[in-house]
This record gives sequence, C-alpha cells and structure tokens, in this order.
Amino acid sequence: MTEKATVQEIEETMLALVAARGEGRTVGPSEVARALGGDQPDGWGRLMQPVRQVAVRLMKEGRIVILRKGRPVDPDDFKGVYRLTVPPKG
Repeated sequence: MTEKATVQEIEETMLALVAARGEGRTVGPSEVARALGGDQPDGWGRLMQPVRQVAVRLMKEGRIVILRKGRPVDPDDFKGVYRLTVPPKG
C-alpha cells in the first residue's frame, strides 16, 4: 500500500484485476482503490476520482469497458455507479 498511488499503479492494478476477473465479469472501481489504498475508507476513498480518470482514459484507448447498468457508457458523459470489464474479443 502506498500513501499516494501513481497513475501507473492505478492503471496496472485496474488492468490486472479486470484481466483476472475475465470476460463477462466486472470489477468495481472501489476494488481497484482498495487494492492500492487498503481497507480503510480514508486510505482508498481519496483514490476513487483518480481511479475514474484512469478508467476513462483506458476506455478511450480500448483497453477496458466502463459499464453502467450492464451497458457500455460514453466515457465523457456518465454518472453514478459503474463497473469495469475487459473489452469484447473481435
């Protein structure tokens, strides 16, 4: 656990968790934050916005998909609870 996770650490953790979960399964952004900041809210809570920023960038790059209510979102315009998954093959 680091005091402040870097963008690279967030990206690597996010991609590893999504890949480990596999196709058809999702990862919550708080899982990424907790993997880096620990189980205490004061550790992982402050990582939620950086996690979202990395998720948006990775979706634009085609490396992950952000889902809301089970459907891909516009990475520039989504609100509320979201999940992360691997992009579909093909």
